[in-house]
Amino acid sequence: MATPQTPYDAVLHAARDVTKLESALDAEMLGSALLGSVYAIAETDRDAAVREFVTGFLAATTRRRVAAATTIRQVFATLVPTAEGTERVRPGSQAPSWTTQLGRVHLTGSWAYGDVYGDQTSYLATFAYDDESGGSEHALVALVDHNIGITKDIFVGGPAERILDQVRQMCADDELTWFRTEDPARLRGEVARHLAVTDDLGELPGEGSLATDRALVGARLAMLPTAADPTGTAEVEPLSAAERTDLVRRFLAAPEAVRFGLDAVDGPELASLHFCLSLLLDHSASFPDADPMRWSPAVSGLFLLDWVHRRAVLDMDDAAMLPRVLRAWARYASRQRGLPEAATTRTDEAIEEMVPEFARLYSTGERRSAATAAVAQLMADGVDPDDPAALDAWIEANRHRLADDGA
Repeated sequence: MATPQTPYDAVLHAARDVTKLESALDAEMLGSALLGSVYAIAETDRDAAVREFVTGFLAATTRRRVAAATTIRQVFATLVPTAEGTERVRPGSQAPSWTTQLGRVHLTGSWAYGDVYGDQTSYLATFAYDDESGGSEHALVALVDHNIGITKDIFVGGPAERILDQVRQMCADDELTWFRTEDPARLRGEVARHLAVTDDLGELPGEGSLATDRALVGARLAMLPTAADPTGTAEVEPLSAAERTDLVRRFLAAPEAVRFGLDAVDGPELASLHFCLSLLLDHSASFPDADPMRWSPAVSGLFLLDWVHRRAVLDMDDAAMLPRVLRAWARYASRQRGLPEAATTRTDEAIEEMVPEFARLYSTGERRSAATAAVAQLMADGVDPDDPAALDAWIEANRHRLADDGA
């Protein structure tokens, strides 16, 4: 067989058996998988890339009359209705009977579940076709990762009842997870908001069905109501300076600070204590939710083994103080949020286990950014950053090395 000449020919060839499928759901899943290849290779704005591809495909296949071509055109028009030309797509004379049910679904339930720390939330919605000939009831599952601010994975499959039962059982068996009925408008808003970030990633998360199911998930989300208040899912503003000061004051009076001896810190160590606390709050402010009370084993690892080395210059007193401050703060945060003791203990034990690696990274400086490394060297050379003349002289003396390091 001749090699397809265009990407559109390649898609037509891959969809040659679409009319042999048994349901509209099967066809929509096939169409979504085909469009997933476009989504996966796009470098930015992947959603727009898929829409542009469908626009081009519909224009290039207008005169194709074979049943497979007219059917896959209908499928693509259903999955990406915002593409140009979808309003002119008509069913072929030999279209399978199920084509009348393409996209004709209604919501049968919506839920959310996740870990008590707030690292990840999964959203689950179930859909049924208006006519059973369209296919079986199926589920959409979307995983939102709050630590990186994206919809990390999505999945469409069935049977819906089995998937829902499995999720319920999983959450019932684990005290560190929760499960609830979710407002469908909130589900749509949260998944879509984070999915928009995913769409613009230069590199997609490595595994899962994100690319293959993206078009179908978009079509199903569009069936859900929108939030009456679109600002309800906006990013949380970081704390003001006054709020940060008040929070630190309350923490230092709390039993967790007393437990780790932070209430009695004085003298030279006091500056390190407040510097470490400022780092914790700065790290929290770097997340979209900007919640200083959201600490978990995962968040602690991001902070202690990565962020702090790239963003801050620690002296020996700071490095010695930081894990102790983090353990106290994480315990305080857990109590403020009412987390189970098992969750608090797990985070505390995780931080303890990280301390040797934190110390190693501090000593090697291997994760410092170029700018942080330059500031560390400046301080090691005894230069006062607040002395403009001394700073200019140091920069001039180290200009070539700074250029080589990319600072």
